[in-house]
Amino acid sequence: MQNAHKADLLLLIVTLLAAISWMFSKEAVLSMPPLLFMAVRFLLASAILSLVAWPQLRLLSKAQLLRCIRVGLVFGIAMSCWVMGLAVGSHVGEGAFLTSLGVVLVPIIGRLLFAEPVPTSTWLALPVAVAGLAMLSLQHGLNPQPGQLFFVAAATIFALYFNLNTRAANTIAVTGRNGQTHEQARIPALVLTSVVLAVVGGVTGALSAVFEPWRTTWQQVTPMLLVWVILSATVGTAVRFLVQTYAQSLSLQSHAVVIMVLEPVWTALIAAAWFDETMNPTQLAGCVLIFISLLVNRHRFVRDLLKSLIKPIS
Repeated sequence: MQNAHKADLLLLIVTLLAAISWMFSKEAVLSMPPLLFMAVRFLLASAILSLVAWPQLRLLSKAQLLRCIRVGLVFGIAMSCWVMGLAVGSHVGEGAFLTSLGVVLVPIIGRLLFAEPVPTSTWLALPVAVAGLAMLSLQHGLNPQPGQLFFVAAATIFALYFNLNTRAANTIAVTGRNGQTHEQARIPALVLTSVVLAVVGGVTGALSAVFEPWRTTWQQVTPMLLVWVILSATVGTAVRFLVQTYAQSLSLQSHAVVIMVLEPVWTALIAAAWFDETMNPTQLAGCVLIFISLLVNRHRFVRDLLKSLIKPIS
């Protein structure tokens, strides 16, 4: 199997793990402060991966460590916004579609910060995405819900994280201030994931220490809460982000961003089964428009992906 196709298959698995993780996290934040949950979840996941990555971690250079920390800081802020949206939001499926807006923003962030070209499809997708966002956020009038605002903020920062993570996981050419171009070596996926998750745990832990009470939580820990935290740390974090980073390191030409649009679909379906969630017509229309914008944004990759799937069958 070619690396690009292997990356596509792994990212499909990532979308399923991500969707399941939404449920684990929602169950956990019903019983403990959201930022504290994220700190425990990510620090535990990082500790698990670091045990395996330790030989490689010892070889990490200062420059590589700083790159990992930069990715982790951005990811930590994004995850803080995301979990606050999950905690105060009332609809998991809607939140998943709002968060998926980050997919449309990935190339725009790449253009603004890394001078990467923005395909025409992105400009075509933006109005559709905005229309979907408007239908979700304006269904209560000019009064978007706090959860929706957190999810949109998370989507924007996730787009920056995705750019930084892909660049860190691959060997790229970098032009310095003196105009000279040099090669920036890739960081092994296991090492990158271990450090990034640790930084996310540190960021969310620091925010939690400032804004959230801890004593009550430790006094009310239940066996079921421990189950949700452990599942979130292992399946929803350690395994998920390791597979995602490894998949991103296999090829720059995979259909990563296209496949990741499946996450909100899986999440909405699982939330409907898990929490008995339903959508009113306005919510459903908004989510459909956002999903269409994701497909329009990457229509060429969608076409190529379909061809690659149909060709072996024919």
